Amino acid sequence: MTAPGPAGPRAAHAPDAIEDHLAALDGALRGPVRTKSRMLAEVRDGLADAAAAHAEAGAPTRAAAAARAVRDFGTVEEVGPAFQRELTIAQARRTARAVALLVPFLMACWYLVGATAADAGGRLPAAVHVLAANLGGIAALAALLAAASLAATGAVSRRLAVPRRLPLVVAWTGTTAAVALAVSALTLTAGAVLARDWPVSALAGALTLVAHTRLAASARACRRCALLTG
Repeated sequence: MTAPGPAGPRAAHAPDAIEDHLAALDGALRGPVRTKSRMLAEVRDGLADAAAAHAEAGAPTRAAAAARAVRDFGTVEEVGPAFQRELTIAQARRTARAVALLVPFLMACWYLVGATAADAGGRLPAAVHVLAANLGGIAALAALLAAASLAATGAVSRRLAVPRRLPLVVAWTGTTAAVALAVSALTLTAGAVLARDWPVSALAGALTLVAHTRLAASARACRRCALLTG
């Protein structure tokens, strides 16, 4: 049996040290899939370059060079928080963008439902108008907060630090908007059905269901990321 090299027993398993480290980092991080994949690809390239440098500097084996590169890079516990913070901001921007884009579009759909019902000679109940107006106001406020969050995590973040709790605020803003969208759209759809305006109400309901599902999922992912960053 061949004795371990100068790097010690761990060197025998070190050819996969970089991939093992990347797998551990991948498992510890949460965030947008594409952003995380791009981030891990950059880390892989950096570790590969570092391993090549160690090999040229005299590391006895490629395994030892890879192990040294991983050691110099830092453990998952050491580097993970910084990567998670970046992924959390990316997820917060995705959620804020969804709120800022979907809410105005769906508010226009609600207006179309009401206008179509009126043109058809129907009339939405007063309670429907009041509830829709209140929930629509909440959704509009959420859209404004989302737009401000996009600004705070965009060009402004190059000059000012992003508030630590902002991703969690974005997550709950998205959740609030998703609930407001769902309840308001269901209310308007029910009112439109009472007004015998089925085609438009069905289309508005379907669009709202898709938007609510996407927005709720994004907000939930943002909340999980925000909790990981503390």
